[in-house]
Amino acid sequence: SPWHCGVGDGILISLDDFQSGQGGPSLEGLSLQLLAWVEASTEIVRLEVIPVKEPEEGCPDKIVWPGPFEFNDGFRESVTLLNFEQGLLIPNDWPVETKKSAFDGMLNTAGAYMPWFGQILENHEGYLAICETPWNAGFDVLHPAEGPYTHMNVRWEPSLGHLDYRRILQVRFLHGCDVTSMCKEYRRYAIETGRLRTLREKAVMNPSLLDLIGCCFVHAGIKTKVQPDSDFYDPQDPGKNDHLTTFAQREDMVRKIYKAGVRKMYLHLDGWAQPGYDNCHPDYWPICEEAGGAQGMKSLSDTMKELGYMFGIHDQYRDYYRSAESFDENFACRLPDGSIPQHAHWAGGPQSYLCATQAPYYVRRNFERLLDQGIRLDGAYLDVFTCNEGDECDNPQHRMTRRDCYDFRQQCFRYLLSKGILPSSEEVNDWAMPSLVFCHYAPYDFQLAAPGTPKRGIPAPLFNLVYHDCVIEPFMMDVVEGGQGLAGTEDYMLYALLNGQAPYLIRNAAYPNIDGAFGGAGITLEKAVSRCQVVQKLHEKVGLLEMVRFEVLNAEGTLQRTTFADGTSVTVDFEKNSYSISR
Repeated sequence: SPWHCGVGDGILISLDDFQSGQGGPSLEGLSLQLLAWVEASTEIVRLEVIPVKEPEEGCPDKIVWPGPFEFNDGFRESVTLLNFEQGLLIPNDWPVETKKSAFDGMLNTAGAYMPWFGQILENHEGYLAICETPWNAGFDVLHPAEGPYTHMNVRWEPSLGHLDYRRILQVRFLHGCDVTSMCKEYRRYAIETGRLRTLREKAVMNPSLLDLIGCCFVHAGIKTKVQPDSDFYDPQDPGKNDHLTTFAQREDMVRKIYKAGVRKMYLHLDGWAQPGYDNCHPDYWPICEEAGGAQGMKSLSDTMKELGYMFGIHDQYRDYYRSAESFDENFACRLPDGSIPQHAHWAGGPQSYLCATQAPYYVRRNFERLLDQGIRLDGAYLDVFTCNEGDECDNPQHRMTRRDCYDFRQQCFRYLLSKGILPSSEEVNDWAMPSLVFCHYAPYDFQLAAPGTPKRGIPAPLFNLVYHDCVIEPFMMDVVEGGQGLAGTEDYMLYALLNGQAPYLIRNAAYPNIDGAFGGAGITLEKAVSRCQVVQKLHEKVGLLEMVRFEVLNAEGTLQRTTFADGTSVTVDFEKNSYSISR
């Protein structure tokens, strides 16, 4: 039926008398409304799913509405913009199939750094679809090998076993658009909704943020302890399961880095507590005695300050290890069916997930302990918060929706900021931009696959086109085999330059063969420092600036250019492994 309000007009469809599918949940009693309307002042189309009445028992696993737009022309110039990690363009004739992204495309995860997708026809007509209610939603994508189409849609999932609230997808139809203008359209939305907060704004509260601009990054650890009941435990080679580097040895490492000519560096330190990396969280204490204890860690912290370097630690407030002294299943995330998810994948063995209602309390307790030891921290990394989906918990004592979970994660970041500690997390995400200062990385999806894996599209810095001036992203600097460049290699330094972000000098991953840790062509420290200095110099120049343009300069996507607000342009050729910087 026609639908009218003071700001727009549309069509309202009422749906009931649903039939349950074979083996599916009972839908008896479900009543929905679908609303499609146009906002008169902006011509924005909103497509809404409104739960009117829910079944007494059961709930749909998902609702898909609207379905995919027709996008079937088979042209190389017609592209889909997919916010899978840093960003991906899928031309309609791309030879590699894409069926799904990480976390099954769930929004607010590594599978969708930003809650939007877009499609642009070869005649530059396009649309931008923004999910206004992203907390229980995901994107589905289907692109067959060679095309001729790419189909994308949003799916709506339950919240604590219920549809619960109105779901909204807004669609903006754009004329004469390209990749840059579509990203800038979303940037305007991010400003309007308060998500976009620049590094300069954040530096007003925490001026030490400015010291990160132009840093290279070192990721190293102290203690590794893989428990026998961990999936990573190697019974054939027990020596792989335990490793120790003392704080004094890390002091020696950073002094060698200084002697090699590095003047700006941030050290991210794993495994600094007695249990070892990924063990006993959130009870990660005391400081590792055999590595030198509190005195040794303080000495390392003091040495970092003496050299003009910055220092931060790894920490974790989602994985809830059963070996933790304070573990209590009552505070683990509980699903609506009463079950408690658990696994033993990581080094610490069996774990559940800590209800995020509790995380700010543990963050406060743990960091007050560290500060009491006189250990100076410039930053802290709270693992997985910006990579993994928000959790939900149906324990009535601390019931939590996914939307609540993101708010509690933000509370943890804000606490660190209040103590002058710059917050970091595993990747980047739209929801975290008001408080996140930097991250572990914000890679392209192919960089986390084995080298030589066919790319699912043309890598594109969609996230940085929106948020470059809001967050610092260390980029991998590996030269990997199996690439498209000279001698069958691919030089990740080119992506660091293209994005105008910071470089990794050393990245000792905690686990082999995941998170992009596949090894690469070995280079000396001196060569690594020289390469980093090129990237650092550019980051000092553009690290606080908006990325204002991105261009793909050939059909293969191997020649690309970015431009920053001061006019600096970076052009990279991934086939020749070459770059040029101009202004």
